[in-house]
Amino acid sequence: MTAVLEPSSPPTGVSFLWLEITGKCQLECGHCYADSSPAGHHGSMSLDDWTRVIDQAAAAGVRGVQFIGGEPTLHPNLADLVLHALNKDLAVEVFTNLVHVSEELWEVFARPGVSLATSYYSDDADQHQEITGRPTYARTKANIAKAVTRGIPLRTGVIDMGGDQRADAARDELVQLGVPKVGYDLLREIGRGVRKVGESAAQLCGQCGDGVAAVLPDGSVRPCIMSRWMDTGNVREQELVDTLAAMPGAREALTAQGMPPQGNCTPCGPQGNCYPIHCHPRA
Repeated sequence: MTAVLEPSSPPTGVSFLWLEITGKCQLECGHCYADSSPAGHHGSMSLDDWTRVIDQAAAAGVRGVQFIGGEPTLHPNLADLVLHALNKDLAVEVFTNLVHVSEELWEVFARPGVSLATSYYSDDADQHQEITGRPTYARTKANIAKAVTRGIPLRTGVIDMGGDQRADAARDELVQLGVPKVGYDLLREIGRGVRKVGESAAQLCGQCGDGVAAVLPDGSVRPCIMSRWMDTGNVREQELVDTLAAMPGAREALTAQGMPPQGNCTPCGPQGNCYPIHCHPRA
C-alpha cells in the first residue's frame, strides 16, 4: 500500500518536496515547462548531495517526495535515491514518462510506499507522437498496463492543449486500461509551453510554496516546479531547512507578481491530484 501523508504541519510548514533530479529526457514535448530534452543533463547535484537533501527533508518533517525531471528513470542513481527515501520513512512517487523502465526499476517501483505518475495525451499514436516528439504511444501505454498488472499505485494525467487533441478519448482509454486515478489539466504557458499569454505568475495555481517546495538539478530551491524564476536558496550552499524557511516570503512575492489566490484545488503531492500540475491556471 502507498504511504498516507498525515495532515499535521511540520516545523518548516513544508511536508512535500519535488526532487527534480535531472533535466535530461528522451522526449521533446512541445509544452514542457522545464524545457527538458535529450540535450539536458543531470545538473550539479551529486548522489551525496541528493542523499543529504533527503536526510534533511526527513529531519525537517517532510513526509513525501516526488522524483521528477526531465525523465528521472534516466538518472543512474534513481533506484538508490528511492530506496534511501523509503528508509527515511518518506512516501515516494516517481513521475515518469514510462517510455523505458528497466527490470531493476520495476522491482523498486513495486516496493511498498512507492507510487508512479505519468502524463498521457491521446489514444491516437500519431497525435501522441506529435506532442511528445517521439513515437512513444505504444511503449507508454504498454508500461501503464504493466504497472496496473503489477499492482503498482499509478496516477495518470491528461494534458489538454486544445485544438483537435483527443484528450477525452485518452482519458477513456486510461480508464479501460484499469488506471484508478485519471486527472486532467490545461496547457501551462511556462517553458516550452508558452503560446500567447506568456510565462507569468498568473499561470500558476496559487498553491506554490504552501506546504510544498522543489529542489532543482542545480540545487536551487523553488516554491514549486512551475515557479522556476523564484529562488529561495541552494541546498549545495545552505541547509534545506533554511531554504524552506523562505517560502512564506516567496509566496508573498509571487502573489505580488500576479499569482492568483487558491481555488478549490486538491493539495499538491501524491496525496493530492498533481501530475505534477493539479488544477487549471487562473489566466
